[in-house]
Amino acid sequence: MGEAVLKGKEYLKSWVPWRLKRYYFYVFITVMALGAPWITINGNHIFLLSFDKLKLHLMFVQFDMQELYLMPFLLMLLFIGIFGVTVLGGRVFCGWACPQTIFRVIYRDLIETKLLGLRKRIKNKQQNPDYSKSKNQIKRVVAIVLWIALAFIAVSNLMWYFVPPEDFFIYLANPADHGVLIGTIITVVAFVVADIVFIKENFCVYVCPYSRIQSVLYDDDTVMAIYDPHRGGNIYDEHKNKNFTKQKELQKIEENAECTTCESCVTVCPTHIDIRKGLQLECINCLECVDACTTVMGKLGKPSLVRWSSDKEVIMQKGKTKYFRPKVLGYIAILIIVSVILGVMGSKKEYMLLNINKENRLYSVSKQADDSVRVDNSYIFLLQNTLNENHKYYFEVIQPEGLHGKIRIDRPTKPFLARPGVKKKTIVRLSTNDLLVKDARKDTVIPITIKAYAIDDKEKVVVFRKSTFTYPRYDIIKKAQ
Repeated sequence: MGEAVLKGKEYLKSWVPWRLKRYYFYVFITVMALGAPWITINGNHIFLLSFDKLKLHLMFVQFDMQELYLMPFLLMLLFIGIFGVTVLGGRVFCGWACPQTIFRVIYRDLIETKLLGLRKRIKNKQQNPDYSKSKNQIKRVVAIVLWIALAFIAVSNLMWYFVPPEDFFIYLANPADHGVLIGTIITVVAFVVADIVFIKENFCVYVCPYSRIQSVLYDDDTVMAIYDPHRGGNIYDEHKNKNFTKQKELQKIEENAECTTCESCVTVCPTHIDIRKGLQLECINCLECVDACTTVMGKLGKPSLVRWSSDKEVIMQKGKTKYFRPKVLGYIAILIIVSVILGVMGSKKEYMLLNINKENRLYSVSKQADDSVRVDNSYIFLLQNTLNENHKYYFEVIQPEGLHGKIRIDRPTKPFLARPGVKKKTIVRLSTNDLLVKDARKDTVIPITIKAYAIDDKEKVVVFRKSTFTYPRYDIIKKAQ
């Protein structure tokens, strides 16, 4: 036994708690979240959904709001990804990536415990500070003021994904002209402060819908923080009533039970549950209980009674956890398919938007000086430059075989300028002096294709739009002659 204890103590010296790993991961996420909005290539962001300029930036490519058909695919990636992670690792998102959890760790563990000493130990999250003492009341005010300052940074960081930093601070300098932005920041900050300081983990337990969703996603191979009753003993009966409070009482019934009933796994839990009850909706897979039990049992030379494992491996004891099972592979396949679709659709981005509408009058017919008859069709071109620099645009008319060159551009006669993000409305007139069709019964609708392009970048900035040219009946032509 003494040798096992020595080995356990040696193991604890080199062991890195899950809590510290989470802290490192929190730092990584925070740096990424704060830094991403500042990274641009040619003025384009990694992700930006700008309601102000009606733009979507995705992986340094800029899309107009009319191209928001990409957003459903982004949302699918988000939700399917979270569901897939839940099937595989339970509520690992809640414990390792959720802003609510990260903010609570910053406020409770860093500000209240480490900086101000309001809480005595990080490992005891059940004992709240005594706010009746005047000294603690002052410390609490300081803690709230510090958190308000951090909340403004966090909310500003969130807003940078909707209002880019290069515009955000300019808008803040003119608050009277940007009341919606200022009001949104203040409202969200107020919610974040109320949530983290007063609602606390009750948000996870009672408000967040994710805990309800997870119950239908779990299966026997889902990995979670789980207590081993075969080694530790059954602390609770089938009705979740506690049977034992001391190890001696437990061992009278279950002689080989290893649980010391030290309650370390309970006092450290941020959502105030006892992991020994089994699966509970409130568990966020932060693995604090695993750390607590590893420390206690390690000193006794034994492995932890609480492990990050599955029901199949710990409770049912039917073999090793199967990670790549059909359900997980299905989620992976769906994510790959959606990613491919998103990539293909994103690669077809058009660097200008063009809508073509014909005027209400189908055509006009007029006799020319050389006795020929000219037929005009008028169109309204609504063009938008989706790039960040000015471009001059013009277009060509691609005509059916046999009519090439007979339908010409009568207006405009030269390229026109379109500035970034500004919709340019242009009247276009196509005409012909040739007899295209000799049909005395009806007008003839001739299919044409408009090729519009930037004259300084014809290879990149070019779009094709289908349209028609209406040619009148032959008797109308004869009458105009």
